[in-house]
Amino acid sequence: MGDPKKIIMNFSVPPSLDDIQVLAEEAVEFLPPELSEFTADMDIVVDDFPPSELEDELGLDSPFELLAYFQKHAEKIRGVQSKSGRDEPVLFLYRRPILDMWCETEDDLAAVVRHVMIAEIAQIHDFNEQEIEAMAAASRHTMK
Repeated sequence: MGDPKKIIMNFSVPPSLDDIQVLAEEAVEFLPPELSEFTADMDIVVDDFPPSELEDELGLDSPFELLAYFQKHAEKIRGVQSKSGRDEPVLFLYRRPILDMWCETEDDLAAVVRHVMIAEIAQIHDFNEQEIEAMAAASRHTMK
C-alpha cells in the first residue's frame, strides 16, 4: 500500500483542508535555507479562515485578506493556537483565501502554497520584498 499521507489531487471538488496540509508538509523540505532556522520545529495548521479574534486584532475587512499567519511562540490572541499545544512556531494556512489566490493566478496549487509559506515566514522575520521574491524564485527552481 502507498504512503498514507499521499493524497491524489482530484480537483473535481475543491482541495480539502487535508489536501492543503499535505502540500504544506511536502513544501517544508523545499523552503529556502535562509528560513530553516525559523521552521525547524514548526507546526502547520490549516483552517478555512482565520479566527474572528485574529481578524479583529489585525483590523481585516474580510477573512479573505489573510492567507497565512506565522506565530513565533504561543501568543495570546484568542482562537489562535497550535493544535499540538506546544510552544513551538506555528504556521497557520487559510484554505479559502489560498484557493481564491490559486484560482486568480492559475499557478500550480503546490507552488501557491509554497509561495504563501515563504512570504509569511520571511515577512515576519523582516526579509524585504526583493529577498522574498528571490527566495520564492529559487524555490520554484528547486522543485523542478
